[in-house]
Amino acid sequence: MNILKKADEIVNLRSEEKERMYGDFIESMKKTSELASIMSNKNINVNDCYNVLIALKLARQSHSHKEDNLLDAVAYLGSLNNYLNDKI
Repeated sequence: MNILKKADEIVNLRSEEKERMYGDFIESMKKTSELASIMSNKNINVNDCYNVLIALKLARQSHSHKEDNLLDAVAYLGSLNNYLNDKI
């Protein structure tokens, strides 16, 4: 299956399944930004959290090709897009 279709499935089609396991992803990113801000004593917003996760996946990919790195990076980008569109 195409990596973009897989990412779309993860971000948009399996959201209910993932919510049962981990809760809503965007809500988790909001909580992550709050906790990271407290831990680092500086403001870290949701967009920053997405950027860090995407950067981590690309850094791992630069070390060794694994489709999962690219899939996760694309899925994070898709979720970031959803988050930004919901904010508008």
